[in-house]
Amino acid sequence: MSTGQSSSEPVRRIRAQYTEETVTVYQAYAPALGVPAARDGRFPPAWKRERMTWIKPSFLWMMYRCGWGTKADQETVLAVEIDRAGFDWALRHACLSHHDPDEHADRGAWQRQLKGSPARVQWDPERDLRLRPLPYRSLQLGLAGEASRRYADEWTVAIRDVTPLAREVHARVRSGDVEGAAALLPQERPYPAPGGTPGLRRVS
Repeated sequence: MSTGQSSSEPVRRIRAQYTEETVTVYQAYAPALGVPAARDGRFPPAWKRERMTWIKPSFLWMMYRCGWGTKADQETVLAVEIDRAGFDWALRHACLSHHDPDEHADRGAWQRQLKGSPARVQWDPERDLRLRPLPYRSLQLGLAGEASRRYADEWTVAIRDVTPLAREVHARVRSGDVEGAAALLPQERPYPAPGGTPGLRRVS
């Protein structure tokens, strides 16, 4: 269970809820987009496929980003179940969103790779149930161009509205029932990232 409390985590690791065929990621949208997406199980035509979109396998990091679904235009929290093969393809074709000399000694080479990559990897501090930063990091995966279109129209298997879950977990945290809140969290476990995932090449 992902409670955000482990002290034995490596600095960078993908943790996610997944099966043999799919992996669940989270996004938050205004109700005008999020509600029809959950209702129909696919992103509507209004979802801009030409823009970069960021997906997060960590439920608690999504809660930090959207303020438990209270921030403007992020009131509808979606759990998007996508094809693992597509997710892995994006990771293999991604570039770090910032220059890291351990991966690109030449800043120009990183900039050229970034410009041509359909996906971007960013490692941000994981959060605990009170949304405080933890000493290890979780994945944000940005999808653009081909990756964004394939995510919306090929990789998506199911979309669920998990806003009620976000509200219930938040309510329990606020009432002091941290154990009860933790029991409601999605079951996230270490994900077997494909070789070449940016930021993991030098991490054992």
